[in-house]
Formats: sequence, structure tokens, C-alpha cells
Amino acid sequence: MYATRSELLKKISLGEGCFLELKEVRFAGGEIRGPRRDALADELAAFANSRGGVLLLGVDDEREVSGIPVERLDAVEALVRQACEDSLEPPATPIIERMNLPDSTGTERPVVRVEIPRSLFVHQSPGGYFHRVGSSKRPVSPEQLQRLFQQRSQSRLIRYDEIPVPTATLDDLDEALWQRFATPLTTDSTGLFLSKLGMAFQDDAGVWRPTIAGVLLASRQPQQFLSNAFIQAVAYRGTAISAGSEEAYQRDAQDIAGPLDQQIIEACRFVEKNMRVAARKNSGGGREDIPQYDMTAVFEAVTNAVAHRDYSMSGSKVRLRLFDDRLELYTPGLLVNTMTPESLPLRQATRNEAITSQLARCPIAQDGLVSHRTHIMDKRGEGVSIILDKSEQLSGKVPEYRLIDESELLLTIHAAACS
Repeated sequence: MYATRSELLKKISLGEGCFLELKEVRFAGGEIRGPRRDALADELAAFANSRGGVLLLGVDDEREVSGIPVERLDAVEALVRQACEDSLEPPATPIIERMNLPDSTGTERPVVRVEIPRSLFVHQSPGGYFHRVGSSKRPVSPEQLQRLFQQRSQSRLIRYDEIPVPTATLDDLDEALWQRFATPLTTDSTGLFLSKLGMAFQDDAGVWRPTIAGVLLASRQPQQFLSNAFIQAVAYRGTAISAGSEEAYQRDAQDIAGPLDQQIIEACRFVEKNMRVAARKNSGGGREDIPQYDMTAVFEAVTNAVAHRDYSMSGSKVRLRLFDDRLELYTPGLLVNTMTPESLPLRQATRNEAITSQLARCPIAQDGLVSHRTHIMDKRGEGVSIILDKSEQLSGKVPEYRLIDESELLLTIHAAACS
């Protein structure tokens, strides 16, 4: 929307409208004096709750291109990101672009173009709920708000992992990664093929964009689009987190990034590297290794965590904690479809249908780490039972699931004795 220089200049000449808001950026010393973050969030929410729009920073109400000093562009862009991530509920993902536009004398001046697409959600900003009416934002009346929630809830039939990433294109995907899901009979174009898998979506401008699932499964660096899509793994000394420097109580630490299947394998390697293994003689007089954790159970646990976590929770990540006596795995998000920790072994439900479907088609590199399966997931819902049974057989203790603050699922797997 108003993506080219000529389109923007033509629209600026006509003034603000249903899809365009102009804002002058003012500075006092080294700080941005205006617009304020909360006021900016109100404008962006109004666009998101309506049909989308463009906020142009560096153009005043008189349609004059006042510009932004080049050295202040980073600060202005940071302000926009903060408004979208910290002042909107749920957070929004804008397209932020720096460009030059001529002022009335023909001098080129830097501006910041912020595009907010129509959202699948209803966004609340610091001032309340707003929508765009003509050239200004207006509060949404209670009756309108009720209808808006109903309409957007129907849109949520499109699951979160199938929402397009507006800042990404299909060029950001690695062909070798998405080709893993293709068949010899596939003749569709790349966009059409990926859309059938829930990994791409064609926007209103006809541009194919990767979805959340597409970025997570077929990008070498999904974290450049979803900063929280990684596993934070830490191995501690002892049975609790002690005071002092990290070096004093951490044996190992790693932020595990990359495509989801790579994250799963690397997290399992982290556990295998840091767990203890005892040796004893078996009945035949030979050596028998007794590891702290059954790696089949660990693989299933990590797979469930990355496949079923809530990727819409800003600032969250899967956390893996290894202590001398237990493994803790924290998965962001509530359980779906009225499930409870107690019903996990008995019921099957998924939050991310596209992700789980493609992980079931994603082959595992056979390097000896995983031997019970040829693909990352199965569709039979046996993962939780494998975690419980295998772990109890090894340690004699049943793993425990519990919810923390109705926003995070904690799995604790007890270590087998390795003294």
C-alpha cells in the first residue's frame, strides 16, 4: 500500500485519508519529543483494527516533508517497534521502511514509512480500542467492538502459524529446506505449493509471503523475523540456581536457533552432551551404560515443546534447564482445547496445525541420535505416553506436567541415579 515513491507523493498531496496518517517527528536534545509512543500505538491500532494503512513519519499536517535527521532514524524505528510490541495487545508486526522524499524545495529528506496490515486480531492500545474513520482514528463503540471481535474471531479459523509474515518474502526461504516437503509429482509454482502446506500466503497486493510456519520450517534464520523462536538451554551445577556469576553455577549454555527440526536435534545433543552416564556390569558380564535421561523421551519432549508452543507470545521462548537431578522444559502458552496437564496422555490436540503437519513429513538425519522414528513427528499422538513410560522405566519416577501462571507448561523429567 503506497509502497512506491510516486504513490506516496501523490497521496501526500491529497492529505490524510482512510489509509494514510502523516506525523511530523520533533526532537528535544537527543530525545524524540513527538509523537509519543502511546499516541503512535493508538494510530497503528486504528489501522490494524480497520483495513490497514500507512503511517508516514517525517511529514507534517501541512503536507510538507520535514524529514528526519539520518542519525536519528534508528531511534525513530525503535520507537515504532516499541509501540507495536509493548503498547499494543496483542502486539502487531509492521513493515518499517526508510526512504527519501523531496520537500517543497526539491531537497531529498529521509522519512520512515510504517505499513500496518489489516489484522486477524482486535488490538487494544493505551487509549482503548480505535478504528480508522476517514482521516482520523475514532473510539470503537461497545456495539461495534462486539461485532469486531465476532468478525475477527471468525478470521481466527486461520491459525496463528498460518498468518503471513509481512516483512518476509519467499526469497527469505531456503529452497533446500522447503523442498523436503515436496513430492516428485509437485508441479505447482513455489507460492501455490507452499500455500497448500500452510507455509505461504498471497497478500492483497498479490505478493506471496511466508507464513509463521513457513519461516519456522524453511528459513535458515527464522529469528530475524520471530525473535522469540529459539530454545534457551542451560546446564547448571547442583540442583538449584545459585547466586553469583554465571560461570560459578552454569556448566554449559546455548541459545539454539535455526529451523525447528534443527532446534530439536541440537537441543537433544545439548542434553546428551551434558547429562551423566553411569556404567555397570550386565548379567552377561559386559558393560552396560545407564544415562540420566532416556533420549527417546527427551526427543519427544523437545519436539512437543517447539511444535505446540504459542509463537504469538512476545518475548517468550522454550527454556530447557538441566540440573543434577532433573530436566525442566518450559513451553510458552496455555494448553489448547480445554486440555489439562492430567489429560495430556489421554487426549490429542494441536495449536499449530501447519507446523505439526509438516514436522510429520520432515525426515530425521540418521546420525544415531534418534532411532525410533524416521520423521520428526507422528500423527498418532503417542509422544506424551513415550515421555512418561520411558522416563519412569529409567529413573523410577513419573515425569510431571504443571501449568505456571496459566501461561507456561512445565515438564519435569527426573534423572536416573548415576552415582
